[in-house]
Amino acid sequence: MNRWGTMRRRAALLIAGLVLLVAAPVMAAESPSEQISGFRLKHGEGRVVRDTTLDRIAMDQARAMAAKDDLSHDALGPFNKRVAPSGAGRAAENIAYGYDNFEKTLGQWIDSSGHRKNLLLHNASRVGIASAKTASGKRTYWAMVIAGDYEPKKGKGKKDSEPLVAVKREVAPAGKPKSSNCHIKLLGLCI
Repeated sequence: MNRWGTMRRRAALLIAGLVLLVAAPVMAAESPSEQISGFRLKHGEGRVVRDTTLDRIAMDQARAMAAKDDLSHDALGPFNKRVAPSGAGRAAENIAYGYDNFEKTLGQWIDSSGHRKNLLLHNASRVGIASAKTASGKRTYWAMVIAGDYEPKKGKGKKDSEPLVAVKREVAPAGKPKSSNCHIKLLGLCI
């Protein structure tokens, strides 16, 4: 083949390669539940899947915190009552604010021993994740609810199932104080 033929062939291959590169589907980033599952699998726990009931509970909590601009597990009421519709025997909640994406939020939770325990809740199989922005759009609040399987139905002659165990954890970005209803804090007591 002459020099021009070789150059044309290389150019055609280069163009074909570029077309394939552009046309190839972009690998989608892992979903939040896949990120949590990956972390759980590395630490001997099972996968979790998104659950619409837990997503709704997390969204209601994130929206309530954003509306009040207050990082609080009780922004919408006690966790035990809020998570009751999920029918979970065990559940935990992590909340945070100030992070612009889930990956950063998850990283903060992983680095915190209490949040880490919640992420690794034994026998958890379901998760709900949500975020909401304040009215000004300047702050994002995150809520994650992780839970085990649905409680078995109680029937005649059956003992009550294990009571709901609720564990809550919250985190604020470094340098940003959590809001508090304390007027005076003395020796760790809120007065």
